Amino acid sequence: MSVSTDLQPPSTARTAPAEVVPLRRPGRWISAVVVLVMLAAAVRSVVTNEAFQWSVVAEYFTADVVLRGLGLTLWLTALTLVLGFALGTLLAVLRLSGNPVLVSVSWGYVWIFRSVPLLVQLLFWFNIGALYPTLSFGIPFGPDFVSLSSINLIGPTAAVIIGLTLHEAAYAAEIVRGGVLSVEQGQVEAALALGMGRGRILRRIVLPQAMRSIIPAAGNSLIGTLKGTSIVSVLAVQDLLFSVQLIYNRNYLIIPLLLVATIWYVVVTSVLSVGQYYVERYYARGAARALPPTPWQRLKGRLR
Repeated sequence: MSVSTDLQPPSTARTAPAEVVPLRRPGRWISAVVVLVMLAAAVRSVVTNEAFQWSVVAEYFTADVVLRGLGLTLWLTALTLVLGFALGTLLAVLRLSGNPVLVSVSWGYVWIFRSVPLLVQLLFWFNIGALYPTLSFGIPFGPDFVSLSSINLIGPTAAVIIGLTLHEAAYAAEIVRGGVLSVEQGQVEAALALGMGRGRILRRIVLPQAMRSIIPAAGNSLIGTLKGTSIVSVLAVQDLLFSVQLIYNRNYLIIPLLLVATIWYVVVTSVLSVGQYYVERYYARGAARALPPTPWQRLKGRLR
């Protein structure tokens, strides 16, 4: 009698993987449809409402006086941003220094110019002649070398540039200071141990990394400055808003001309937002293994 010693292995047949059924969320689709219907109704009411007078908007959208006002608005925005961040960076460096006098001066500047409304600052600079009829330059508490009458020295445009720059510098100082403080202190200590000077550390190590925190806030400040320049119309500076005001004061077409200014602000703000996105992406190169895809790259990927 023979006994078979062959052992039969257990069954190794693979079972089919269970089908994963996504969770149905009808509430999400219903809410999306409701929002889209409401949005379509709002767009239709704006497009079909004759009170908006879209033909008038198209007529004045590229008018010479409007384009000149737009050019002045862009020029004021760019000049204010450059001068404001230059002064703000200096104030941030003073605030971060170990000198108690410089720290106090920087803190006091930011405190004063963030506390006073921008319109009040512009009116003060425009009426500086009433406060200081004569401006003198010389040795402090000593003889004066040059004296100038300040009554007609600062006009509306000069008052606007000074006021916007000093106001922007107070906010830029805090933006730059926050970006510098976001960099790990250990990197500064390592650079000091290698014998690098503080100025070189600030330029080569701290600021390049701080830009990742500075750029989003700076972009927001840029857009805010662009819209904030509309306040200069109270000083009769012919920016974009003042230009459309000149037109509707003659023809009384207030709504369509305000729409002209609104659309231009939206267009410029959208362009600046796109530029901010690519600048942020540029400074994110050292912080991420792979850069996020651009909108164009996402579109091409979906089309494929």
